[in-house]
Amino acid sequence: MSERYEQLLAFLGSQLPPPVTQHTEADGDVRFVGGDPAEVVVVLTESSVVVSEFAGVWQTPMKFAAKPRPIGLLKWRRVPENALWTALSALIKGARDARLARFQVCRYCERNTAPEWLHDAGVCQSCANEQSGAIH
Repeated sequence: MSERYEQLLAFLGSQLPPPVTQHTEADGDVRFVGGDPAEVVVVLTESSVVVSEFAGVWQTPMKFAAKPRPIGLLKWRRVPENALWTALSALIKGARDARLARFQVCRYCERNTAPEWLHDAGVCQSCANEQSGAIH
């Protein structure tokens, strides 16, 4: 791969919220997920970078499927280096801000909770189980 591609790998790994996981897909694309819970998803291909807000849906009570919401796509080979870093930083910040804006503080435990872990508005799943007396 090119030196610029290697720079992109390093840049993305350092700019996403920690912890950052990096996985190479079967087609060669590299997927980064930053944050715990996940906040930002970035997919780096041979020619583009797609920055997304992390999101997903519960397909069953036990199976969660990630469905990231795209924020922006850059054709990284076409953009001058400084403009690329600036644009990527802005997209990552935008995706992170959008994700964190969806979190809610649980009215019982006061933890800032990701939307997929909310039982009802303002109540996290853990507290909903405790409040209902559910036993698992």
